[in-house]
Amino acid sequence: MKHLYVFYRANNMKNNNSIAAIVPAAGVGSRMQHSAPKQYIKLAGKTILEHTLCKLSQLKSLSQIVVAVSQTDPFFDSLAHIDSRILRASGGQERADSVLNSLLFLENNPPEWVLVHDAARPLVTINDIETLIAHCIADDEGGILASKVKDTIKRGNTHSEQTVPRDDLWQALTPQFFKYDELKNALQRALCEGVTITDEASAIEWANKPVKLIAGRSDNIKITTPEDLDLAGFLLNKQQNEQAL
Repeated sequence: MKHLYVFYRANNMKNNNSIAAIVPAAGVGSRMQHSAPKQYIKLAGKTILEHTLCKLSQLKSLSQIVVAVSQTDPFFDSLAHIDSRILRASGGQERADSVLNSLLFLENNPPEWVLVHDAARPLVTINDIETLIAHCIADDEGGILASKVKDTIKRGNTHSEQTVPRDDLWQALTPQFFKYDELKNALQRALCEGVTITDEASAIEWANKPVKLIAGRSDNIKITTPEDLDLAGFLLNKQQNEQAL
């Protein structure tokens, strides 16, 4: 597939449209009820993280793929060699800490843009990622993959108190794609002020910067529970059959 983006050229300055990927992977995934963190659970013969990194490695426009893992992580270094662009960085207590650590890891030779993707979303399609990148670069604005909310949404605790209109509701997905400087500055300021950051877009929103919503496939699920793992296996097989046609 022909790429629309400017490829990376190594030097000591940022290059226009150079892109690095960040994969926060320091979580323990307690809801999976497994002895290993969820990113290291096997799915169709490979760990979830390996599937995700193999997907990202298909993007020739990426200069580096930084994976943020715990300093005591005993699994990462034993993974199969996937791509020479993959580098290990120190993860943090929360997702935002891992992303910020990765941004600081890149600051000696920073890219223009960063693509942040969940370790536990191995089903994202290359077409969706390239669409996100192309729209954001063309409009010079950051953005995220997202899918329109389909179900009826209720607000309440033990009882339904309100049906929430869903016309303008989106489910945030990843990757999320932002200018390196904008994301680093937003995360640093928000964390210093004690703001709760749930994803990169929430930091950019807090900094009053625009976040484009780019429609992505709803099968780009995040594997969080054992039921998700079963569904991911089915969807992975379905995607592979689609590609074979």
